[in-house]
Amino acid sequence: MRRPLVLLALAFCAVAPAGAQKAPAIDSTGREAIAKLLPPDAIFRIFSMTKPVTSAAAMLLVEEKRLGLDDPIAKHLSAKDANQAVVMMDQTGHFVTRPPATPVTVRHLLTHTSGIAYAFSNEVLSKVQETAPSIPDTSILVHDPGERWTYGPSTKVLGDIVAAVSGQSLDVFLDERIFKPLAMNDTGFSIPGDKLARLATSHQRRDGKLVEQPNPATAPHQVRGDSGLYSTASDYGRFLRMLLNGGELDGRRVLSEATVREMTTNQIGALKVETQPAVNPAFSSAFPKGGGRDAWGFGFQIARPETPDPRRRSPGSLSWSGAMNTHFWVDPERRIGAVLLVQILPFGDAKAMQLLDEFEAAVYAALE
Repeated sequence: MRRPLVLLALAFCAVAPAGAQKAPAIDSTGREAIAKLLPPDAIFRIFSMTKPVTSAAAMLLVEEKRLGLDDPIAKHLSAKDANQAVVMMDQTGHFVTRPPATPVTVRHLLTHTSGIAYAFSNEVLSKVQETAPSIPDTSILVHDPGERWTYGPSTKVLGDIVAAVSGQSLDVFLDERIFKPLAMNDTGFSIPGDKLARLATSHQRRDGKLVEQPNPATAPHQVRGDSGLYSTASDYGRFLRMLLNGGELDGRRVLSEATVREMTTNQIGALKVETQPAVNPAFSSAFPKGGGRDAWGFGFQIARPETPDPRRRSPGSLSWSGAMNTHFWVDPERRIGAVLLVQILPFGDAKAMQLLDEFEAAVYAALE
């Protein structure tokens, strides 16, 4: 594998399921601004790679029949938290609101078809928040539920439902039901003081150059279903191995095989994952790769390449990413999963995406 030379703070982790013909291959490498080698157990801010974990937590509750996929969110949240309105802009540039045609359900949250959006990737919501910044983004719908795919903090609301239904805070539920069973010992919404030195620094690209952002004395702590987790390449690799094994790892079952199949199957029918615009280019470029073509399951983008390529992930592969250019994919057909962790803004940085492309090619070349 050719060593990348341009990015600061990165880690690779390619994983195969237990019993696979090829043993897991793990390689961790990287350079910080002072050319210090990144430790193999470096901790990263994984941002929206939190979403698949929260989705798995919700599906645990669905398995236990404590939560229904078609439950309106109002069944589990307060009237205030479940109060949402569709917001549109008329021809005069004024905002018009109306009730949604159908209630938002758990299924809508899992599939990002709720109409809830992020301001950094939706022009209407961005303009609403410019004029009314105190309005929570989860109370605004940019279209009716089920109408189309729009990326946003739907999984934040899903995390709130997991907490409400389980009677535990989201961080405690994830720790007890997912992280501890999978021995993801370095994953959580906070970093203990004795591990803080392992947190990779972040970088912002400005005028074509990467500028390091020094780590604070304490790591920010925010418990949300859509973001906020810290993790390592090997820890997240264990989550992927659990999926590849049909919900089980090292003798510990987290999800049933039926639930994993449901999560990893197209759940949006004829709809497609839509390319989200770069409303705030300092934070994110347009995304995701595969927009206008791919499907979505319960927590994952599902690849639908126009021309399958044996040197790339197979049709049906699962993936998602995080704001600082953290990425993963799971290829059930080839029985391989991979994690690429980088700490650079904006999301979709050209060199970070080039690295992802080269990493994916290297992973499949190693399988030949």
